[in-house]
Amino acid sequence: MATPKPEADQQSLRAGGRVINFGPGPAMLPLEVMTRAQQEFFNYGGLGVSIVEISHRSKDFVSVVEEASALFRELVSLPENYSVLFVHGGARMQFSAVPMNLIGRKPASKAAYVETGVFSATAIKDAGAYGTIETIASSRNVKFARIPDLDPGRVSKDTSYLHITTNNTAYGTRWNTFPDAGDVPLVGDATSEILSRVMDYARFGVVYASFQKNLGPAGTAIVVVRKDLFGNALPQTPPLLNYAAVDKGQSLTNTPSTFNIYFAREVMRWIKNLGGVREMERRNNEKAKLLYDCLDSSAFYKPLADKAHRSMMNVTFDLPTPQALEAFLKEAGKEGLYALKGYRDVGGIRASIYNGMPLAGVQALVSFMREFERKQG
Repeated sequence: MATPKPEADQQSLRAGGRVINFGPGPAMLPLEVMTRAQQEFFNYGGLGVSIVEISHRSKDFVSVVEEASALFRELVSLPENYSVLFVHGGARMQFSAVPMNLIGRKPASKAAYVETGVFSATAIKDAGAYGTIETIASSRNVKFARIPDLDPGRVSKDTSYLHITTNNTAYGTRWNTFPDAGDVPLVGDATSEILSRVMDYARFGVVYASFQKNLGPAGTAIVVVRKDLFGNALPQTPPLLNYAAVDKGQSLTNTPSTFNIYFAREVMRWIKNLGGVREMERRNNEKAKLLYDCLDSSAFYKPLADKAHRSMMNVTFDLPTPQALEAFLKEAGKEGLYALKGYRDVGGIRASIYNGMPLAGVQALVSFMREFERKQG
């Protein structure tokens, strides 16, 4: 295993006129990976052509897909009875693909969802076209500031699957313990935390995630499917959304985004060289602790997520007045602290600190916050 490079310092983060990007997605990606992609872009692997110019069925690109799949399996210790798929459309496409592939498992054509934020609410809405969708728990009544209590007994045996959003980008919450629905497959949208913490994939029937937060450019998703769930697709399911068809075609049923899959492979190589997902989790916890400690020691800033349900990827908080918030965002921008404005339905500040955000970036934000509070508090 290669020796990991030291964390970037604040000066190197700002090199070349770059800002420190706290955007929720598309998000900050590892600088080392972007540099490598830039270096290889015109001449991939000595072929004399770019990765975006070679056939998706060529042995050179097939090897990219195969390595990306193998790396993911290795990084998460994926059991052999699961398949790894790379599919079009990001997580929003999966809001339809999941019910198309799973809701027909039971005659009742029924699925259960837990509502924990804007994206789970959208998933519920999109799934409604394919069967009976029951929202069995919701934290809407507390403005999604926490994960709701869930009684597994509410998941009836004729339910085809139970869907959760493992981390909630807009509101800054996450599931610390995943629900047990017995024989009902658990489906997890892990878009905003994929490969950021150790997870037991054997707890799930399906896990899916868009690339654009922790894996690469937008427009592609990774979907992990337990193999016994293949073959239940509704008759109207298009081939490109049919998990069994995509698996049979080894994610090459048609031309995928070759650059996105290549980039995801490079990100996973980077994670492996740093020490794997467990090391990423350690780093992410360190970054989040630094920021939450700053918030918890302040009478000026107000954390928005319940302390027991805080996300390690998306830290949300507010300021005492709209005027202070406006001044914070304006001054932060001048300091190169980019994209800190909270989600439109939440307001306040949202600092997204995905895998690609080095500790130095969070240190810069905390230093700014303390100085801003000293002047304004």
